[in-house]
Amino acid sequence: MTRPIPMIDDLALDYVTWARQRTLQRTLSMPVPGLDGDVQQGLGRSSHEIEIAGVLVGEDVADRLRELQENASSGEEVPFTADIATALEMENVIVVAAEFEEHAGRPGYYDYHMLLRESPPLPEPAELSPFGGLDGFDLGFDTDILGDITDMAGDLQGALEAVTDVLGDLEALAGLAGLSLGNPLTPVQEEAEGLGTSGGDAAGTAGNLTNLLEGG
Repeated sequence: MTRPIPMIDDLALDYVTWARQRTLQRTLSMPVPGLDGDVQQGLGRSSHEIEIAGVLVGEDVADRLRELQENASSGEEVPFTADIATALEMENVIVVAAEFEEHAGRPGYYDYHMLLRESPPLPEPAELSPFGGLDGFDLGFDTDILGDITDMAGDLQGALEAVTDVLGDLEALAGLAGLSLGNPLTPVQEEAEGLGTSGGDAAGTAGNLTNLLEGG
């Protein structure tokens, strides 16, 4: 049975002399009073790491050396397969470190040593929505409570914009104060200023404005 040849990207590593794989678990040690030893809280594992060493020799060796060096220099993800990674469900790696050696008297022969680290895909991004992502939450009622709240918020915004427009019109009319006949809108202006600056009861002030405009 022929042993599968390790592959990094689309380059076959025909002469791998040794390989080593390492997996580390991230843990948090927490002391507990009265307990000998610490409780180990698992935080998930770190990325798998694989070290491989071998030689590059044969036809087109310069091109294969260049390809390995480019993978190491770019820092980009590349696919990797090898017997030692069979059970790891690992697809892509990055070349963390790479060393190459050439010896006098051995032209076209290069030793290499590389450290590969797993680069898993990122999870799906979280989706942001109104009310902290509670859309569709079933409260057991035959109604869309969150939808009603949204509609009410829109109505309130519209009402506030209407009040702002009215206040702008009243401020323009207040320019009549310069006439010798006096300013008949002084009470209205005072109420409008109270609504805009006092920060008090907006509903009560709006009611007073209505009474003044209706002659009440």
